Amino acid sequence: MRLLYVALDQTVPGALGGSVHVEAVAVGLAKLGHEVHVATQPGATPPPGGVVWHAMGPPAGQPALRWARAGAITKLARRIGAQIVMERYYNFGGEGVLAANRLGVPAVLEVNAPIVDYPGSTKAAIDRALIVQPMQRWRDRLCRMTSLFVTPTAAILPAWVDRRQVLEVEWGADVGEFRPHAPGRPAFTPDPARIYCVFAGAFRSWHGVAHLSAALARLHQAGDHRFGAVFIGDGPERAAAERAARDVPGVIFTGAVPHAELPASLAAADIGVAPFDPTKHGPLQLAFYWSPLKIFEYMAAGLPVVAPALDRLNRLVAHGREGLLYDASDPRALDRTLVALADPALRRRLGAAARARVVRDFSWDGHCAALDVRLRALVTG
Repeated sequence: MRLLYVALDQTVPGALGGSVHVEAVAVGLAKLGHEVHVATQPGATPPPGGVVWHAMGPPAGQPALRWARAGAITKLARRIGAQIVMERYYNFGGEGVLAANRLGVPAVLEVNAPIVDYPGSTKAAIDRALIVQPMQRWRDRLCRMTSLFVTPTAAILPAWVDRRQVLEVEWGADVGEFRPHAPGRPAFTPDPARIYCVFAGAFRSWHGVAHLSAALARLHQAGDHRFGAVFIGDGPERAAAERAARDVPGVIFTGAVPHAELPASLAAADIGVAPFDPTKHGPLQLAFYWSPLKIFEYMAAGLPVVAPALDRLNRLVAHGREGLLYDASDPRALDRTLVALADPALRRRLGAAARARVVRDFSWDGHCAALDVRLRALVTG
C-alpha cells in the first residue's frame, strides 16, 4: 500500500519528540511492507532508508501556514498514487486531509494535541469574538473529512466523532536501540559513587524539570549527597533548572543530544525522572493526553520510572512494579521517592519490570502493527 505521511512542521531526523515519532512510524510502516512517502523538513543528517522522504515545510517556515500547502500535497499524493494520506495534526494544518478528500482516498489524522478547546483558551476566546468561530469550524470540517483518528486518548477529540473511527494507541520506544547496557559513549561521565537521575526532554514548563533540580538541592542541603543528575536537552526552563541545582555537585546539563546517541546516556543512568506539572499547561485540563516518549525510553533502558501519580501515568507505569509514582501536591514527595530508590535491589527489580512492560505494550513495533491493521482495513473496506 502506498502511503503519504504529512508532517510539515517537523524536522527528520531530529531530537524532539515529534521528529522521533514521525521517523519511527514511517520506518515501522515501511518494515511492514508499505511504500511510505513522507513530506517533512530535512534534518542535518540524511534520514533513514526504506522510506521516500520529500523535503517540504510550511510557507516561510511558519507552522500556522501549513494549510497553504494543500495544493502541493495534493499534487504529490496524486503523483505517487497515494492510497492513504496521513497527517500529523496541528491547529492550522489540514493540508493532508484536504489532499485525501480531493483525491477520494482515506484521510488519517494523528492527534497528539487537543482538537477541542480547553476551558479559558485564548484561542477559543478569539474565535468566539470573530462571531462565526472560523477556527472551530475549520477543525470540525477536517474531522468530518477524516476516516481514522490515531491518538493516545479520545478525550482530546470532539465528542461527536464516531469512536469506531478512533484508534487509541500509545506512542512508543525503539526497544532495540533503547536497552540496558546500550553501546556507545554517554553524553556524561558517570561517577560510580553517585546515583544518577536522568531527565531527557525539551525543558518546557509543564515538563517540570525544575522540580527535579529543587528536590536534589533539598536533599543535598539535608546532607544526602548520594544523588547526581544528568539533564539532557534544552528549552525555556533550562535556566531555571540550572539555578535551582547550582550548588549541587554531580549535576550535569548536556544540552541537546542527537536522538541516536540517547540510548547510551540513559543506560548509564540509574533512575528516569519525568516530573510533569500539568498545572503549567492549560490544555492539560482536558486530560493528560501526552504519550510520554521519555517514560517509554526510560523503561526500555531498564530504568525505574519516577513520575507524578496522574491518572493516565498510573496506567503506563505500575506503582511499585515498574517505578514509583508520587503525590505532586506534597512538596517533598519527589525527594522521598528518590531516597527510596537509593536501594540498588529495588532499582534493579523495578527497572527489569519496566523493560519487560515496554517491550510488551509500548514499542514502536507494536504501535505500527496496530496502525497497520486499521490502515489495511481502510483500503480493503
